[in-house]
Amino acid sequence: MTLLKTCNHVWRLGGQRGFFGRKRYDFGKCNLVELGQVSPERPVPEHIVKPDYYFVRNSPSSGEGRPEIKTDRQIQGMRDSCKLAANILKKACTLAQEGITTDEIDRFVHEEAIKASAYPSPLRYLGFPKSVCTSVNNVACHGIPDDRKLMDGDIINIDVTVFFNGFHGDCSKTVLVGNVDERGRYLVQSTEESLNDAILCCGPDQPLCVIGKAISRFARHKKLTVMPAFLGHGIGSFFHGPPDVFHFDNDYPGAMKTGMTFTIEPILTLGGMDAEILEDAWTAVSVDQARSAQFEHTVLITKDGCEVLTVPD
Repeated sequence: MTLLKTCNHVWRLGGQRGFFGRKRYDFGKCNLVELGQVSPERPVPEHIVKPDYYFVRNSPSSGEGRPEIKTDRQIQGMRDSCKLAANILKKACTLAQEGITTDEIDRFVHEEAIKASAYPSPLRYLGFPKSVCTSVNNVACHGIPDDRKLMDGDIINIDVTVFFNGFHGDCSKTVLVGNVDERGRYLVQSTEESLNDAILCCGPDQPLCVIGKAISRFARHKKLTVMPAFLGHGIGSFFHGPPDVFHFDNDYPGAMKTGMTFTIEPILTLGGMDAEILEDAWTAVSVDQARSAQFEHTVLITKDGCEVLTVPD
């Protein structure tokens, strides 16, 4: 689940559909998303261990401070939670077909987490009402599952996080629904490649900023745009924490250390970098209505490089 950075930067610059400054973009063809009805919160059984924010609404997390260096026991806990999240995501992606509602995907993810004795981390986090984020077409991230049916040509990001045995595992993937146009397929493939490119930069004592530099360089090469307001984040017994992981070209301080775990989750778009939050206080959409795609892994920094924890069976 993406961290939204709102301080120190202003990302909403405006502009007409298809233009950003003097630049014209090729958005391709897609269905603009109209939000539907959101169903009531799904129940969580008594026996499921719940994070604190289930009982008392939490405040936004900060990426400031010293990142946690995990012990061997904590690393094994992260491996278990991340593997579970990845396996649920893999199954959920097969549901992304024409005529399926995003609420049905939410029900599946919720039930799979409960079946595994895990808690679906997004539920009640900062008041989020559902168990998974489903972001379609021009929704950049944090889409709330509802009764809108997926349509032929849609692209959808499914973002799964579970709290299992005291640790959060977080991952997401954008998938194609039916016959997606060439620009949409290009966007999705390129975004996944940008994540893989960034992971190759990870290792002990590497500056954290190399992640954003790699993604930004890749996006420029592909003539795509990074949406800079949305960050990766440290993760563990906490859902979001230090370090902040920026996906745009930056020189912010901080280095990767053996035992750190964090997410990398770039959002690339066919249009400009502007995003705005809708009245539900969660759904982030592109101002110019361009499509975006996102892929996410949780990674562990090891003494020899890094380990991608969110790889399914």
